[in-house]
Amino acid sequence: VRYWSNIPFITMPLSRAHGKSFAHRSELKHAKRIVVKLGSAVVTRGDECGLALGRLASIVEQVSMLQNQGREMMIVTSGAVAFGKQRLRHEILLSQSVRQALHSGQSQLKDMAIPVLEARACAAAGQSGLMALYEAMFTQYSICAAQILVTNLDFHDEQKRRNLNGTLHELLRMNIVPIINTNDAVVPPPEPNSDLQGVNVISVKDNDSLAARLAVEMKTDLLIVLSDVEGLFDSPPGSDDAKLIDIFYPGDQQSVTFGTKSRVGMGGMEAKVKAALWALQGGTSVVIANGTHPKISGHVITDIVEGKKVGTFFSEVKPAGPTVEQQAEMARAGGRTLAALQPEQRAEIIYRLADLLTDQREDILLANKKDLQEAENKGRLALPLLKRLSLSTSKLNSLAIGLRQIAASSQDSVGRVIRRTRIAKDLDLEQVTVPIGVLLVIFESRPDCLPQVSALAIASGNGLLLKGGKEAAHSNQILHHLTQEALSIHGVRDAVQLVNTREEVEDLCRLDKLIDLIIPRGSSQLVRNIQKAAKGIPVMGHSEGICHVYVDTDASVEKVTRIIRDSKCEYPAACNALETLLIHRDLLRTPLFDQIIDMLRVEQVKIHAGPKFASYLTFSPSEVKSLRTEYGDLECCIEVVDSVQEAVEHIHKYGSSHTDVIITENEKTAEFFLQHVDSACVFWNASTRFSDGYRFGLGAEVGISTSRIHARGPVGIEGLLTTKWLLRGDNHIVSDFSEHGSMKYLHESLPLPQRNAS
Repeated sequence: VRYWSNIPFITMPLSRAHGKSFAHRSELKHAKRIVVKLGSAVVTRGDECGLALGRLASIVEQVSMLQNQGREMMIVTSGAVAFGKQRLRHEILLSQSVRQALHSGQSQLKDMAIPVLEARACAAAGQSGLMALYEAMFTQYSICAAQILVTNLDFHDEQKRRNLNGTLHELLRMNIVPIINTNDAVVPPPEPNSDLQGVNVISVKDNDSLAARLAVEMKTDLLIVLSDVEGLFDSPPGSDDAKLIDIFYPGDQQSVTFGTKSRVGMGGMEAKVKAALWALQGGTSVVIANGTHPKISGHVITDIVEGKKVGTFFSEVKPAGPTVEQQAEMARAGGRTLAALQPEQRAEIIYRLADLLTDQREDILLANKKDLQEAENKGRLALPLLKRLSLSTSKLNSLAIGLRQIAASSQDSVGRVIRRTRIAKDLDLEQVTVPIGVLLVIFESRPDCLPQVSALAIASGNGLLLKGGKEAAHSNQILHHLTQEALSIHGVRDAVQLVNTREEVEDLCRLDKLIDLIIPRGSSQLVRNIQKAAKGIPVMGHSEGICHVYVDTDASVEKVTRIIRDSKCEYPAACNALETLLIHRDLLRTPLFDQIIDMLRVEQVKIHAGPKFASYLTFSPSEVKSLRTEYGDLECCIEVVDSVQEAVEHIHKYGSSHTDVIITENEKTAEFFLQHVDSACVFWNASTRFSDGYRFGLGAEVGISTSRIHARGPVGIEGLLTTKWLLRGDNHIVSDFSEHGSMKYLHESLPLPQRNAS
């Protein structure tokens, strides 16, 4: 805790040796000293006359938040000219209206022309008002701000430069935010092409070059340049092929075509890039981003400091492999080639991968052993997650069997005709299955997920991006290598990509132009986070697996304990494990109820009592905190219901639409349950653990979906396909089918082609 004027504020341990810029976005959270440059387009309104007060208030709030974290914040701001223009316009209009009224003696005023206002006069009139506004805003966060006006001479004169440096350091030491601007009231007109001629020479002709010069002079860790575009594009924004550049490296200027300058202000994107590269060479990291977008401007600065993928990050370190955007494009191109292969060729790839899993068993288990040792040494994984991380010979054999099932069942998945209609004579319509496109599968602690999902993507002709957890890095690496080896037999190696860069999951979820479907495999928290972060990309999955077993009055004594034991104890961490046991009230205090309780105690299952169950007991187990709990361990809730109808209502209120079971010998009661429970999987006298793609005969699954659109339940090949319509005609036009046209619609259903019997 540091003190200034007897007011304590918290500081963060953010020091680092200056001299080299950050290599990756994820390191930006360590930035201690930060310059935020606000372009004219960010600070001014759309009419270029006056300030965008809402945006400015949001920026001040973010800067204050970072300052109060113990960072040293500086602002290089535009806006004095726009603020001064607004004031001078008002004064001129007022003056003209008074003179005209006196001269004409009339109350009605004619149209008045406003003279062109000289920028330096506007700056002189606007500086004090702009600073007063900043002071008022920062005061709301108990932060003091100070104004510094500079010109080019202040950097070229050694004494002035030392004075400026000393002033800024003293302000930062006192926890004051310096607000710096070029003194536009006295600055001469800019000389064209006179700035940024080398590492040691940069003239201050606009606030971009000022911010760069200041950042290097003050040994700043990070320079954030906010403008009215998302960042740097490979061609002018708005053009058809323009793509946002995530990371820009020195020397990449040749691949960029610059457009016109900003709608206001003196610098364009070319000036910003030159200034950014100059700062980068001086050891300061730079991000250029949009400060005007209403959806992101409220958190753009804090997002950048947190390392999120916002704008264009300037880095001197080129990654060894492709970017995730390039990987997604490679996966799309590879997926399209994969979809064009013959079904037998796709099956060959999967059979080859199944063989490799058993042939390379020792290497796979060795890599997995490294992951397990690292996880145990770091102590970061709970026992259930360690079990998921672990591979064994039996697991690999089961994987290989599942993959061969997928290969055998995938012969006519892609391109299968599911509907044929004769629209009119010689005009036939077909609906055929096609791949979804590019899938992003994010999975935790389950390396066996990689070959399963890869096989399903191959069988369905989809491109695939895989993002595994760090805890399974060695296992994932070798399994992906084997997958690409199998794909290589038909030249489609790039169709399956493993993301090894430092991409955050949240950033991957923003790639809506490159990814068509996200499938999370992991904890309910992971699924919820992805569902929240996905921007315009559908997410297939379930956030929770709150599975119920209802024991009816007509339940078989022999079946009850077997089904409950298997549902809860066979693999308690699974999403299809029993979490809530519903007991019919008439079974309380019966031998069957005692058998259930005894079995759970023997299996060391911790019991939580639902409110109704607790009311029947003198000494009850701990009452459940919530009936919507997924324990994922040897724990479960027991609750009492009065009827099958009440059981259904309880499941609808507290369940997650995953898997629910009834145990009864009464067929009528069972059918009522099966028809009325609105879950993805509803079973009669069978364990919840059957809710699985392999057990359903799908070979494997990419996950279990509780969504009501597209796929539901265990998702195999069919869930990774969509359809398209093919219409074959012969010079047909719609006007021929009008009231006075020569043709009539037939809409006849045609027989489907015979499916491959294999």
